[in-house]
Amino acid sequence: MFFWQKPKRTSDILWLDLGDLGDLVHPNGPHEQWQDHGLGLLRTIMHQNGMMTDIASTRRLTDWKQLYRQVEGYKTLLMNIRSYTFPVAQKAAKIFKEVNPDSWVIVGGMHATVAAEELLEIPSFDRVVQGPGEKIILDIVRDPAAFERLTVAVGAKSMAEWPQIDRTLWPQPHRHLRKSFNYPMEPECGWGPAPVATIITSRVCPWQCAFCNENSYIPNMGRRPVEMVIDELNYLDRKYGVGSIVIHDSMFFQHPKWLEEWIEKYPRKANKTWRYWAAGRSDTIRQWPELFTALVKETNWDTISIGFESGSDRMLRLLNKECTEEDNYFAIDLINKLGEEMEREGRKPPMFWANIMLGIPGETREDAFKTIRMLKSMKYVFPSISYYAPYPGSALGYQLIAEGKSMMSKDNYHRFPGDEKVKGVDYQFYRELLAGKYDDEVNKGLADYQARQKSGIFSEALVKA
Repeated sequence: MFFWQKPKRTSDILWLDLGDLGDLVHPNGPHEQWQDHGLGLLRTIMHQNGMMTDIASTRRLTDWKQLYRQVEGYKTLLMNIRSYTFPVAQKAAKIFKEVNPDSWVIVGGMHATVAAEELLEIPSFDRVVQGPGEKIILDIVRDPAAFERLTVAVGAKSMAEWPQIDRTLWPQPHRHLRKSFNYPMEPECGWGPAPVATIITSRVCPWQCAFCNENSYIPNMGRRPVEMVIDELNYLDRKYGVGSIVIHDSMFFQHPKWLEEWIEKYPRKANKTWRYWAAGRSDTIRQWPELFTALVKETNWDTISIGFESGSDRMLRLLNKECTEEDNYFAIDLINKLGEEMEREGRKPPMFWANIMLGIPGETREDAFKTIRMLKSMKYVFPSISYYAPYPGSALGYQLIAEGKSMMSKDNYHRFPGDEKVKGVDYQFYRELLAGKYDDEVNKGLADYQARQKSGIFSEALVKA
């Protein structure tokens, strides 16, 4: 079957996976191909309870006209909406209602919780669910009329209650991608060999950074037990093969007892000590350096995603990051030393996936120079730089939206790297900074080898916000 053809309908219920058109046909990069764990979880729960569904994806389309044939005849449409997929969801729901006027469109997801009023303005959205969907999905799909248009859901107390996701329920990529994609596993993205297993071990980041909206929509939830995580990885390896792992937790490096158990059991019980990508914080690395070192050395945590954000204490305070310049440099120095030591031992050094934020309202040129200076001090690094984006649900985002300074809206939420997102920010300066124009100022205070080893040109490191 070609991707533009109408799939065979086996159910009255359609899940629509959301994303930019063409991302599963001609993707711009690997991250556009990540699968939606929320969709996977809820669809697994439904199928395990005998409520069968079909799947379609806007990422499998190259033209909106193709969606008309794919949604024909369905009675219920389900969508998991993030802020940056909100425009896509609006258009998809409108088409679905045109084709199936006597139907239900039920939506949930992060944007439904942080900006419910925007969803309620869309007539095509019949039911809007705030909060986790695992405990409500069966009832609301079975009888949507029994629920209010805006319904608040209560999730599981622990991820231990979640079933293992049936990855074959995720949308398939276009046939041209299937060999490189390794469906139902995921594609290699530069952090480790394929096939890639993406997993979630924890669902909550307890910190409350002013630029992040996670705390406003994810309630506290118990972490998935270590042995359940290892069992799932072993199962996936036996069935499909595992080359490396991406742990999609917003904050992997938390809960020391869990991490200690991971150090003890993962190398011993996993089929293989696979390389993995996971996220941490510089202040907790400084707080638990021995634990961090053991994770890197003993469990193959070789791509360490750290939200450094800024090299300026002033900006870190504005972002309510609860990390300092000292914390950041402690983590950088530790990885520099660990990497050198492991290279001497003939081992692959660990790398930072360094999340850097520029264009923060109120940031001065010197603040930005300090940030690039900090980035240049990292010996082992994949830079991941983005312009600050004022999404709803975050304290700073709400403030800028209320002040009329946000250049993002419900009609153009996006994550495109080079887009200007806040009024009054000198984006031309940042473009020149990333192109290396201010290298002389940035290199002041850096050791000679640091100034030489990084050219100062980071334009290609600009990623989606």
